[in-house]
Amino acid sequence: MTDSSEDRRTAWEERYNSSERIWSGAANAALVDVAGALEPGRALDLGCGEGADAIWLTGRGWRVTGVDISQTALDRARVDATTAGIEPRHIDWVCADLTTWQPEGSFDLASACFLHDTHGFERAPVIARAAASIVPGGHLLIVSHAEMPPWANAHHHGQMPTAEEEARMVETAGGVWEAAIVEVRRRQATGPGGQRAELADNVVLMRRAAR
Repeated sequence: MTDSSEDRRTAWEERYNSSERIWSGAANAALVDVAGALEPGRALDLGCGEGADAIWLTGRGWRVTGVDISQTALDRARVDATTAGIEPRHIDWVCADLTTWQPEGSFDLASACFLHDTHGFERAPVIARAAASIVPGGHLLIVSHAEMPPWANAHHHGQMPTAEEEARMVETAGGVWEAAIVEVRRRQATGPGGQRAELADNVVLMRRAAR
């Protein structure tokens, strides 16, 4: 039996309210690497959290829609965007459950960085809807855990997909896709208790074929 939208919302609100800040405030390295080489356009940030990726993209000329289920996270994102000098018209913050939310309009880039959730959350339909919103020639970026972080609870995160499985998930979502990047990258990270470890991330960049 899956959790309801309200259960998911409550769980994430409790997590964000447990600390003044959950994430580092820095944009994901893979997004910086990938998007830095793309022509700015419209971007969709799935599960944007406290907004670091969306703010980074906007600062480089993208017009961003950031979606998250937690209003607390979005409130922090909005404050950080203002502090960074971002005009409100350049970022749309949307509080919604991605399991039911439907993207409006089209995007040149959709980003799903560490879109993991065990509260009745199914990623594949979310990715499929995002993929359908990408314009021909646009890109879909997925960054996910390739291995369990040493401080994580295995039951909480479940089975980790491979980079190839992530790419196939996009290919089966509809449309014609070209794989630009399908690989595992390693990085140094700090856990919630201050633990240092080398983590492995799937980095998958898919390009929707031009008409």
